[in-house]
Amino acid sequence: MTRLAIIDSGGANIASLRFAIERLGVDSILTTDPQVLRTASHVILPGVGAAADCMARLRKAGLIETIRALRQPLLGICVGMQLLYESSEEGDVECLGLLPGRVQRFRAEPGLPIPHMGWNQLEFRESSPVLSQIEPGDYVYFVHSYCAPVGSATVASCTYGATFSAIVNRGNVYGAQFHPERSARVGSQLLRNFLNVRS
Repeated sequence: MTRLAIIDSGGANIASLRFAIERLGVDSILTTDPQVLRTASHVILPGVGAAADCMARLRKAGLIETIRALRQPLLGICVGMQLLYESSEEGDVECLGLLPGRVQRFRAEPGLPIPHMGWNQLEFRESSPVLSQIEPGDYVYFVHSYCAPVGSATVASCTYGATFSAIVNRGNVYGAQFHPERSARVGSQLLRNFLNVRS
């Protein structure tokens, strides 16, 4: 049985994320309770805003070590994915350290405004259960000014001037830089795939 816990990180996208999950027939609980997170079958870490602010909220709630110790499937979304890395240029903050690397700001390039906002295409790099029934070239919806480099955990990338990680997976840790709840069929499929992963 799926027992989905969504970490209450204060993001404005949480209501639409929960609605997208409800459409898949799955209930969720919004929580900052470490015991609820430890006993959930799946955990989602959403995030909107600045990495340093998000990390401060997690630290204030006493969740840093709890999240680091999770062994069930964990999905970071948008800034929540960036928090999975060792650190971020945004506020020069130490993050959760579940994935190697440092999140960096997009470099300014002519004709490419920052933030990167809108639909862009996925480029596959590795296999992962969260890619089931998603195809290379499928479009997903992004809103972000910072991005994670392509690395050993990258299973799908995207190019906006530079190439960056769009979907990551290492062990029980998954991440989506885009917003699944705003990415139509592909976003719904990614959420469905994640919820089908078993520990």
